[in-house]
Amino acid sequence: MTSQSVQLDPLNSPHPIPWGWVMATLSDGTPSKHYYRSHALTSLDGHYKAYSRVQVQVESEFYQSRVSSVLFLENLQTGDLQAIAATSPFAENPFISNSADLAGTISIVIPISWSSTGDRLLAREFESIFCSDIASDYALIWDRVSNRSSTIAPSEIEYSNAILLGWSEERSDRVLFRAGNLGETPWKLWSVDMENETLEAVSDQPRTYGQVTNSVWAGPQMQR
Repeated sequence: MTSQSVQLDPLNSPHPIPWGWVMATLSDGTPSKHYYRSHALTSLDGHYKAYSRVQVQVESEFYQSRVSSVLFLENLQTGDLQAIAATSPFAENPFISNSADLAGTISIVIPISWSSTGDRLLAREFESIFCSDIASDYALIWDRVSNRSSTIAPSEIEYSNAILLGWSEERSDRVLFRAGNLGETPWKLWSVDMENETLEAVSDQPRTYGQVTNSVWAGPQMQR
């Protein structure tokens, strides 16, 4: 990942989404679908690989376009492939009944880390609305033992934007966010557990694990 990618990230995240590609795709203005495949993240034991596919549905009116994504998990021993569903507000989740119109929303998920023991996957779920200052991260966590996923974010604190940083160094069962309000500095560091319990983390540090690989399949895909 280049420094330019980091600068282009809407939240200046250390785990950037393909924002430059999204903006370039939307600038075309012709109604169409475009696809992008993220880097792959392999678990430390080499048994699993995670990657995501981002879809941009371009509409003639920029603010009506839709950016969505799916996180895939591949078992490298069996070849099985499964999709991991998020429950954040703008994510497309077939298990949740939601008739809300998602036009104009952005929901991009990318894998950022395995746990140090390889039993959990951590992904960044970035969500936003075109032509607004609404933009924040959620953490999507998949547990290998239970084969279940959870979506978490800071709770019971006041903030407009949160940036997912990685696993907590002090508590491996928690993840770290930096969160605050636009125009206010500095933003505080918070640790969040699977139940969304949120604690200030003054001296904690984020940690990430896994091997990032870029294959010939990564990057923009054929449009429709």
